[in-house]
Amino acid sequence: MTGSELLKQINQGLKKPIVETDIFSNEIKVNYLKRIDKLFGKGLHYYLDPKSPELAKEESIFFRKSNFATDELSLGAIQIVNKFEELKISLEAIATLSEIEFRRDIKKFSINDNPEQSATQVRELLYPNFTDKRRDFLKSLISKLSEHNILVFEFVETHNKKEKANIDGFYLKPNVIVLKRHQSFRREIFTLAHELGHYLLDEEEIEKIDYQEMANRNISIIERWCNEFAFSFLSGEYLKTLDALEPSNSQNDYNIEIVEEVSRNTHLSELAIFTRLLYKNLISRGNYAKVRADYDERYRIKQLEKEREKELLKEQGIKQRGSVAKPISSPLFISTIQTAFYEGILSEYEVSKRLNIKPEKLEEYIQ
Repeated sequence: MTGSELLKQINQGLKKPIVETDIFSNEIKVNYLKRIDKLFGKGLHYYLDPKSPELAKEESIFFRKSNFATDELSLGAIQIVNKFEELKISLEAIATLSEIEFRRDIKKFSINDNPEQSATQVRELLYPNFTDKRRDFLKSLISKLSEHNILVFEFVETHNKKEKANIDGFYLKPNVIVLKRHQSFRREIFTLAHELGHYLLDEEEIEKIDYQEMANRNISIIERWCNEFAFSFLSGEYLKTLDALEPSNSQNDYNIEIVEEVSRNTHLSELAIFTRLLYKNLISRGNYAKVRADYDERYRIKQLEKEREKELLKEQGIKQRGSVAKPISSPLFISTIQTAFYEGILSEYEVSKRLNIKPEKLEEYIQ
């Protein structure tokens, strides 16, 4: 971030703007510093450290990589990545002190490996028992990954958050996957499977997942591998069913009954399945465009109905109450914090803070 970009961010909402000499000088007012810290979230003590920050590769993915699948990362996305990078470093330190070893027990794969065959191998280890309840399936998949020392975190953005993250997920070496909570758990499940692909290749990435990209042969070979892996991992035996289909067209009603069945039994969206058919030349681009337009229209109508419901409740003077969704916690994260407490590394206060629980709930996590 340049100095002018920083000034633009901290001046939002101010009638009298902060100028360059206010912050780039020997002294700075505390209220200016507080506005700066709203962006970086380091705590005021951080800026009082006389030592200059180190540009170390182990500190940040932004020093390890220069290009990302999502070209223009929003400030919200950068903040989220930094937050979990710091959490990862903190957990690594806690694990070392607690003599916990985050050892990789799944071999690394290569882009030269067939993604479908790789998915079959990994599926035997990591695919959980299927349930048609999508959130429960996502939790089960996160738990299954934790059994193999893969940490999965979920972050939730409130509707009034100022700086939104324009990403769906990312992978940080050596074992951290982060997901954005979506209204659609199908999308989140696919994102997790895609980022699992990055873990298997050990290739870090920060990205927005787009189903349409599955049919794009011009994306990077790594992204294409991860897309094919994710689809194969989630579809399992249904992959053979899809690959054996006759080309989808109006005469066979676009194979919609089979697509719906596969969707119900895999948590892959119907649109993702049609995109896979496009990739395999089992539907023409023209027919795919018609199918997509139909799904887009259904989604638009659904959103309009939701808006009408809100307006109706508002007119009737009924206040809508809803609590902020709680992120799904990885069992590996919880057990790491528990062990650190038992080893005397973390206090009860620190355990409550890290697990984001009230002190009175502490007994449910530690004995």
